[in-house]
Amino acid sequence: MSVRSYARALMSVLIAAPLLAAAGCKPDNPEKMPGTKAAKASESAKAAKPKDDTAVADASSAAQPAPAAKPAFKVDPLDWPMWRGPRQDGISAETGIVGEWEIDGKNVVWEAKELATRSTPIVMRGKLYTLARFAPETPREGECVLCADPATGKVLWTNSWNVFLSDVPKERVAWSAVVGDPETGNVYAQSVNGYLQCIDGESGKTIWSHSMTEEYGLLSTYGGRTNVPIVYDDLVIASAVMTNWGDYAVPTHRFMAFDKRTGETIWFTGTTPRPADTTYSTPVTTVFDGLAAMVFGSGDGAVWAMQPRTGAPIWKYKITIRGINVTPLIDSGIVYMGQSEENFPDVNTMGQVAAIKGNAGTGGKDITEGGALWVDKGVMIGRSSMIKVKNRLYGADDSGNLYTFEADSGKQVGKRVKLAGSIMRASLTYADGKIYACTTNVWHVCTPDEKAGVKVTHRLRFKEGEEIHGSPVVSHGKLFLATTDRMFCLAEKDAKPGVDQELAATKTEAETLFGSGPATVQVIPAESIVKPGEKVQYRVRLYDEKGQPVESKDKPKFTIEGPGEIADDGTYTAPSGKQHSGVLVKATVGALSGTARLRVIPPLPWSFDFSDKEIPVTWIGMRYRHQIREVEGNPMMVKITTIPLGTKSRGWFGPNDLHDYTIQADVRSATEDNKMADVGLIAQRYTMDLMGTKQQLQLRSWDSELDRWSKTVDFAWKADTWYTMKFQASTEGGKAVLRGKVWPRDDKEPAEWSIEATDDYGNLQGSPGMFGNATDAEIFIDNVKVTAN
Repeated sequence: MSVRSYARALMSVLIAAPLLAAAGCKPDNPEKMPGTKAAKASESAKAAKPKDDTAVADASSAAQPAPAAKPAFKVDPLDWPMWRGPRQDGISAETGIVGEWEIDGKNVVWEAKELATRSTPIVMRGKLYTLARFAPETPREGECVLCADPATGKVLWTNSWNVFLSDVPKERVAWSAVVGDPETGNVYAQSVNGYLQCIDGESGKTIWSHSMTEEYGLLSTYGGRTNVPIVYDDLVIASAVMTNWGDYAVPTHRFMAFDKRTGETIWFTGTTPRPADTTYSTPVTTVFDGLAAMVFGSGDGAVWAMQPRTGAPIWKYKITIRGINVTPLIDSGIVYMGQSEENFPDVNTMGQVAAIKGNAGTGGKDITEGGALWVDKGVMIGRSSMIKVKNRLYGADDSGNLYTFEADSGKQVGKRVKLAGSIMRASLTYADGKIYACTTNVWHVCTPDEKAGVKVTHRLRFKEGEEIHGSPVVSHGKLFLATTDRMFCLAEKDAKPGVDQELAATKTEAETLFGSGPATVQVIPAESIVKPGEKVQYRVRLYDEKGQPVESKDKPKFTIEGPGEIADDGTYTAPSGKQHSGVLVKATVGALSGTARLRVIPPLPWSFDFSDKEIPVTWIGMRYRHQIREVEGNPMMVKITTIPLGTKSRGWFGPNDLHDYTIQADVRSATEDNKMADVGLIAQRYTMDLMGTKQQLQLRSWDSELDRWSKTVDFAWKADTWYTMKFQASTEGGKAVLRGKVWPRDDKEPAEWSIEATDDYGNLQGSPGMFGNATDAEIFIDNVKVTAN
C-alpha cells in the first residue's frame, strides 16, 4: 500500500491501558494446534500496548495535547507490502523487469513447489510471504502463512492452523493475501474461516489473533471469497459479511479496525444490511482533496468510501444489485471500478466500468445520481482488477478479453484483445513498460500501443491442471509468479534494475490537524467480552469531519445501557450473577456522542430454556435466523425456513478460549415433503450433526472436507419427535477427543456414547454453539445447557 507518514501522532483523550482480555482479543493459542510453529504471545501483546496509552496519567482529565510524534522509519520503495503493490494499484516503478521467460529454463531464477498457492505473495524487509494450503491431502491439511527467502525460494518458517467450521473446499484455501506493515515488520493474514492473525515477520510467531467466525459472526461460505486486510496508520482493518449479536445480528458487510500491535478493537461499522453476496474487493486508502478515505466494493452492490480512522461513511455509489469483487483503482481523485453482475438500476444489462468522482460527496451521501464521470455498460470486468498507465485504463473481463479505455472519457481504444485461456482471475500488473496478464493457465506480456490499445509480445501456457489465481508481483528487480503447483522467481540475467521516479511519487493527506472541531467520538475498545465483576477501561478519541484527530476541552461523560456500573473516568464494572447481558457504553463530548458494545458472559455452567421468550442477546449469529415460538404453551427457539441465504448456518454462545466442556439440547425436526432438517451442536470447533434426510449422525470440523477428519454412523430418528443431543469435547494427550449421544427425550439417557472419535491434529479450544440446516424443514430447540466436563 501507499505508505503515509507514520510520524503523525494520533490524538487520544482519556487514555488508559487497554485490557486485552476484556477486549475479546486473547490470543487463540495457535501453538496448541499440531503442525504449527505459531505461538501464543500474550506477553508480546502486553509489551506492545499503544504508545498513547501512557501519555496521560489522569484519565479523568479533559482533552490532552497529542503525544510526541513517533520516530520515523525507513520504507524500502522497492518492497511490495500488499498484493496490489506499494501504491495499491498494481503498478511498479521499477525498470529492467523480465519481458519473457521459459518454464524450467530462460530467466527462471528459482522455482519452489513448497510455495504453490492461489494467493498473491508480498515482499517486505528482505522476505517473501504468502498464504497457502498446509500439508495438502493429509490429515493435517489446513492453511498457513509461509515465509521464504526471495533470493532462493527457501522456506524460512511456516505458521499453520486448522480450517474449522467452514464450507470452503480445500481447493479454495488461501483465497486472500497477507499484508505487511513496513513500520513493525509484522504481517497480517485472514484465513478462509475467519482466523485473523498478526504474525511477527521475523520469527513467524503469532502476536495476537481473532476467530472472526466465533467472535463476530463472519460467514465462511463455499465460494471461498475472503477479504484481504489492510494496514493504515496504527490500524489493521479487516472485513467480511457478518451476523453478529444484538443490533448487529442482521447479515451485513462489516469492517473492523484493530490496533495493529495489540489486536484491540478500535471501530466496527457496516454497509447496507442483507447483502446479496460475500466479496473479495480489497479496500484502497487514498486522499480526496485532503480527506483521507478508504474505498472498497461492498456486498450490497455499492462502491463505498469511508474514513479509515473512524469507519464513518463518506459516500456510496451503487453500480449493481449483487456483490462487487474487483478492487478499486484510484488515481488523481477518480475511482475506477468494474463489475460483471446485473447493473443498477438497469438490471436488464450485465457488467460495467465506471469512473467515479472521489470528491462527489461527504457525510455518507449517496452519489449514485451524478457521481460518475463516465460509465461503459456491457463490459464484464468482475474478477480482475484494473491498472492505469498515463491516461489509459486497462482491464480484463472475466473471459480474458483485454480492454483499453481513455481514462478521462471512457472511450475504448482499439479492439479488445482476446487473451489465451478461458477465465481471468488474476489482476493486471504493470512494470517497465509492460503489462503482465494471466488467465487461469496462460501467462501474457503486453505492451501499450497508441492505436491498438495493447499488443501481446510474449505468451506461455502452463500444463493442464496448473492454474494461476494470484497476480504477478515485482520487487528488487525480480518478478514473482505463483501457480497452484509452484512459485517462480523471474529476472533477466543482465538486466539493470532502476526506478521510474514519476511512478514512484505518492500523494499524502493534507496537513490540517486541529483545523476544525470534533465531529466523531470514538469509544475504545469498540467490542468487549467480560465475566461478571470484571472491569474494562474505556477511553475516547476525537476526530474532525475530515477524520483527523482533534482536541476538545470538554470532559467526556460516560453512561451505559444495560447492567453494571461505569465511573466518571470510563471504568466499567460488570455485574455479578449468571445473567448473559449486552451492554451499550456511551461517551458524550459536548453535543456529540459515540458508543461501544460489550457482552457480559459468566463462567460455565450455562442453561437456556427460553422461558423469557428471548433468544439471548449475546449469542452470535442466532437472532436473525431464529425466532421464539410457543408450542403447546412452552416457549422455544425455532430455526425457520424462510430466512434468505440463512437456512443453513452456525451460531456461537460465548468466548472462543473455552475447552473441555459438554453441550446439550433438546431438538425436534419438522417434516416437509417427506424431508427432515439437519440439526447440530458445536463444541471446541467441531460439529455433531444429526442428519435428517441421510438418517446419520456425524462428527466433523471442516464441513466441506470430511477426508481431513470426520466420523459418520447410521442413526435412525423420526420427524416431529423430541430428542436430546449431548456432545462432549475434551483435550487428552494433546489430541481432541469427541463423544456424542442422541436419545428420545422422554427416555432415560443411555450409558453408551452413540459416536466417538479422536482428532490427532485437533482443535483444542472454541466457543459452544449450534448448527442447523432448515432448508427442508423447521428446527425446534429447547433446554440448551453447557457444562464443564
